[in-house]
Amino acid sequence: MSSSSFTSQHVVATYIIETSLPLRRAAEVLAGEQSTGTFVRVERESDDLRARFAAQVESIDEVPLTGASPLPGAVGDPALRRRARLRLRFPLDNFGPSLPNLLAAVAGNLFEIKELAAIRLVDLELPPAFAERYPGPAFGVEGTRGLVGRPEGALIGTIVKPSIGLSPDDLAEVVGQLAESGIDFIKDDELQGNGPSAPLAARVAAVMPVLERYADRTGRKPMYAFNITDDIGRLEANHDLVVAAGGTCVMACINLIGLPGLEFLRSHSSVPIHGHRAMFGSFGRSEQVGIGFRAWQKLARLAGADHLHTNGISNKFYETDEQVLDSIAAVREPLLGLTPTLPVLSSGQWGGLAHATYAAVGTTDLLVLAGGGIHGHPDGAAAGVASMRDAWASAARGESIDDAYESSSALRRAAELFGPVRA
Repeated sequence: MSSSSFTSQHVVATYIIETSLPLRRAAEVLAGEQSTGTFVRVERESDDLRARFAAQVESIDEVPLTGASPLPGAVGDPALRRRARLRLRFPLDNFGPSLPNLLAAVAGNLFEIKELAAIRLVDLELPPAFAERYPGPAFGVEGTRGLVGRPEGALIGTIVKPSIGLSPDDLAEVVGQLAESGIDFIKDDELQGNGPSAPLAARVAAVMPVLERYADRTGRKPMYAFNITDDIGRLEANHDLVVAAGGTCVMACINLIGLPGLEFLRSHSSVPIHGHRAMFGSFGRSEQVGIGFRAWQKLARLAGADHLHTNGISNKFYETDEQVLDSIAAVREPLLGLTPTLPVLSSGQWGGLAHATYAAVGTTDLLVLAGGGIHGHPDGAAAGVASMRDAWASAARGESIDDAYESSSALRRAAELFGPVRA
């Protein structure tokens, strides 16, 4: 069979594994458990059946151990433990172009296999059949730019702060101030869903008239991503509530509604879907077990995320700058001809990170969110937006940090609070 035939008829999953068994033996256990095999060969597990349906070991490349402890229940002598990058080839016939059933194969019981002292799914190579079934983002980068009226430059956004506790009237006041500052994008926090103190309907009723009045006066309407995360049976009604009021974006926490929930929302949505990655750390943080961002983001994009959180450099969470930059690069890589998803930088962002970020990624096709970096600016939120806009425009023009610092009083004032502008 040609390599192109393999590409069209197989999924290739890449793992980092650790084991005290011979590497080839551990790889074969994993391949069998996740396809045709069980702990012993059975009567109907024929050679012909295995040839068609068994996962195959494509490559095993040993890599250095990390020194982390083995997973609970791992068998074998820890002194013999080795680490490897493993590529398994799964026949598409095993599950078809279905994201839930794909995950059953490439990430099902494998985390429980006792022969493995560590197991992490780090990447997926998917055949065109998945793009034939899943259309991916409807809006992506260009569609979002068109809706917010910002054809070039980094899109500047914020999260409503405080995250929870504001009344709908307070929220409307904050949104009005942000709109007047020239912001492109505002979003609910992942914590603000449909709680009794500020339910979705009340937030929509408070926010949208403010944005419509601003749009009537200026010809430009900032995008507000209302958090419609809920049970799958409520997603459609929540979306319709936002759109009926003139809203131009909905937000969903992907891991909380699941990939099928996101795909369901994508099939109905007439506005961009802002994909939040809340709970990603629960399966993405450990080097020993879970799913890496490169693999996960492909599934989220296929399911329909127009925007996808990657974190930003110098963030307040666990990820290193190297990991964040790899996540941004991953979201920007072409995927089966789908509309490009917009990377969303967040967590500890402020204007002083613009030059370093731009130097590393080389693009302004980004949505840069700053919560405290805007709301916490010494001169108020409008100055926070100005500091972000000035810094990113300066970086895109190829100016030095000193030039940006000299020309923007808002950036200078931000640096008084947040520290030196980062090179």
